[in-house]
Amino acid sequence: MKEITDIIQSPLFARKKKKLNRKQIKDLDEAIRTIAQDPETGTLKTGDLSGVRVYKFNSANSLILLAYEIIETTLFLYTFGSHQNFYRELKKYINR
Repeated sequence: MKEITDIIQSPLFARKKKKLNRKQIKDLDEAIRTIAQDPETGTLKTGDLSGVRVYKFNSANSLILLAYEIIETTLFLYTFGSHQNFYRELKKYINR
């Protein structure tokens, strides 16, 4: 397993992160640290989302899904959010 050297946020990820409160940002950063330490911790998706992994974590009493992809030693953060319409929005973002 290769060590993660770079973390790149998508513009969508950055816009959504700006809207969070301090506690939610702390939980999100902790999830990103967990992924950086063990990149294969998320569930690997197939089909339209092949290559993308989704990591689930709790924040503010709700389940949050975080979509990311690892290419060589770079971690690409696509988006995060609740389960409702998550995969539909992710497919739309990735396939555009």
